[in-house]
Amino acid sequence: MNEFTPKKKLSTFQIIILGFLGTILLGALVLMLPFSSRSGEWTPFGDALFTSTSAVCVTGLIVKDTATYWSAFGQAAILTMIQIGGLGIVTVTAFIAIISGRKISLLQRNLLQDSIAAHQIGGIVRMTQFIFRMAFATELLGALIMLPSFYSAFGKRGIWMAFFHSISAFCNAGFDVMGADGGEFSSLTYLASSPGVVIPICLLIISGGLGFLTWDDVFVHKLDIKRYRMQSKAILLCNLILIAVPALLFFFSDFAAQPMKERLLLSGFQAITPRTAGFNTAEFSSMTGAGRAAIIFLMFIGGSPGSTAGGMKTTTLVVLYATAAASIRRRKNLQIFGRRIEDETIKNAGTLLVLYLSLAFAGALVISLTEGLPVDACIFETASAIGTVGLTLGITPSLGALSRVILMCFMFFGRVGGLTLMFAAISNAGAEVSKAPVEKISVG
Repeated sequence: MNEFTPKKKLSTFQIIILGFLGTILLGALVLMLPFSSRSGEWTPFGDALFTSTSAVCVTGLIVKDTATYWSAFGQAAILTMIQIGGLGIVTVTAFIAIISGRKISLLQRNLLQDSIAAHQIGGIVRMTQFIFRMAFATELLGALIMLPSFYSAFGKRGIWMAFFHSISAFCNAGFDVMGADGGEFSSLTYLASSPGVVIPICLLIISGGLGFLTWDDVFVHKLDIKRYRMQSKAILLCNLILIAVPALLFFFSDFAAQPMKERLLLSGFQAITPRTAGFNTAEFSSMTGAGRAAIIFLMFIGGSPGSTAGGMKTTTLVVLYATAAASIRRRKNLQIFGRRIEDETIKNAGTLLVLYLSLAFAGALVISLTEGLPVDACIFETASAIGTVGLTLGITPSLGALSRVILMCFMFFGRVGGLTLMFAAISNAGAEVSKAPVEKISVG
């Protein structure tokens, strides 16, 4: 008998998690270096790790203002992490292998399928190439559209600002370099009334958050929506509702006193940015309670599967609401756009809802007790972290070590995905077990 037992192979989910962890740690080490900061001093590991986690997990929560603390090299390092985190570590690695002429193995194809939430392994290499062509083209177009506005306001520095914000917006990261002009942690409030910046940023956020499978349908089938995947139809409808309804709420409540131009820009932007972008053009602390509640709801939902956004995902919301509708109508099978949804998908949606809500509220309670802050403000921060949004009421920079660790764990959870973490941790997921006797339980 061989005394050495064979090593257990890592699952695709475990490899994805290790890839994100390795990138975060490497990014933190780079940001610690003296030439990453404007002062030329070493950055504490805790601050560097928080920033790296936020960048790789495309969140946008920061403890050091990006424009005033980090040097040009540090900002470039952050932007690189945002790009890698937005497109996915596995996807970036595979794309480098493809352009270098290397063959993609079956394991790598499985990794890609799980990384971009594709439904089948066939055509995965073509999809990877499409993702990069679409992402780079959209980011370049966004930067060129914003360039005149940034250049006229900031001169040559506006060129870097246009490209930085374009990539950050498409990757739904929320990092900005406006601190030197609008004040530290000011985000885009300095440009709140500039259509040449606000509108492109909104379109970039939506583009990155729709999901690459949805964009594949758009490019292949053009406006023939009937030929789209059921998932794409659900994503497009859900995004339309989640943008229009909150925009109307903000238009008639929080920004009703603003001039019409600013009112439209502010309402539309605040309806879009909570869907994990992290930019803001208004001070959330001055918004109504109803407005902040709507933002928290949107932050939990996040973007769509296979996108640059995190969060619980729009498809999860669609399945949950469709399940409720089917239950009310006493239908045995759940159908969306004439297609039946599997029971496993319904269970996964319910699991994600419980996980996100439980973690966010538990984390908020711990932070509130530790820091002596109001629970509602802490819920805003934890929802922002777990949804990889990056919006804040301004309390994150002053939080202690334990609270920062909680937010970092939430950012990682939100970007990698709750189900990915569970499948990676539970090796016997999906194993057949004997059925227990049936007994009814009343709910509701």
